[in-house]
Amino acid sequence: MRAGGLGGRLVNVGAMPAVHPAAGMTAYGASKAAVVNLTQGLAAELAGEGIYVNAVIPSIMDTPANRAAMPDADHEAWPSVDDVAAQIVDLASPRNRVTRGSLAFVLGQT
Repeated sequence: MRAGGLGGRLVNVGAMPAVHPAAGMTAYGASKAAVVNLTQGLAAELAGEGIYVNAVIPSIMDTPANRAAMPDADHEAWPSVDDVAAQIVDLASPRNRVTRGSLAFVLGQT
């Protein structure tokens, strides 16, 4: 992106434990907190080059693996993979001319 000089869009994927630590999720949360810091740092560093850097922060997503791991949860409240993908597409679009360094929370009905 830098070499091309035309700018661009980067969208990282974080997770709720990055901003809301939870017992038993310390290592995972720390790794996702690094993604948040990377996103916001790069957004500041690359802003002058027309490179927009953002992150999506989904809550528990409605996937077969999560349903199997949490069979008694309210799966309808979780955002779908399509919900998260739609947010990524919006942030990655050239139509996004104003959002940089943002954490876009995709929470479903939680």
